[in-house]
Amino acid sequence: MINKVVVSAEEAIKDINDGATLMLGGFGLCGIPENCINALVNKKVKNLTCISNNAGVDNFGIGLLLQQRQVKKMISSYVGENAEFERQLLSGELEVDLIPQGTLATRCLAAGYGMPAIFTPAGVGTEVAEGKETRNFNGKDYLMEYAFDADFALVKAWKGDTSGNLIFRSTSRNFNPLMAMAGKITIVEVEELVEAGALDPDQIHTPGIYVHRIFEGKNYEKRIEQRTVIKSLS
Repeated sequence: MINKVVVSAEEAIKDINDGATLMLGGFGLCGIPENCINALVNKKVKNLTCISNNAGVDNFGIGLLLQQRQVKKMISSYVGENAEFERQLLSGELEVDLIPQGTLATRCLAAGYGMPAIFTPAGVGTEVAEGKETRNFNGKDYLMEYAFDADFALVKAWKGDTSGNLIFRSTSRNFNPLMAMAGKITIVEVEELVEAGALDPDQIHTPGIYVHRIFEGKNYEKRIEQRTVIKSLS
């Protein structure tokens, strides 16, 4: 088997250069590739196009790249937690494509499956459809959306082995498995890295054939986007 292990986030992202298009997995702040994002910040790579469900928050996740003006374009579904993102959008500093969440996920899936495009009813008759092809199937209009074309996919998993087989936990399975399939080069950081054969094959969510580089991350913060608690009942 091919050993896909690299020693650090810095080594994993060494060939991500200015102008690259990146997919970044996770949902909110759950399951995001924290170590890879920090390495990109330190490398000072710029003019990035980032495909992600969200844009992080002001001091964490993709928000760190936005603070350093490293992102040229965001392709996202939910961006409501980041004041710096809002400022850059309203000032015209940042290009933004807002995409329905299901469309975002399916365009990732299409890229992973080798499909050039999808047809979806989401966005028909709205600004989203401007300049795009619409077709009618069985009396209903559908919008054609192209599969994403990303240079790299940055993924966070719970466990992985040296062959790149991955297990995700709970909410972190949002977007991470799809993006792991879709990048031309898929880079994975895991909380625990084990030898090939140590994972139960029935528990593997993403097979190693999709993974090019993998490393064990460190110092995960796992922040909560919005902490909500109930009042004491006593």
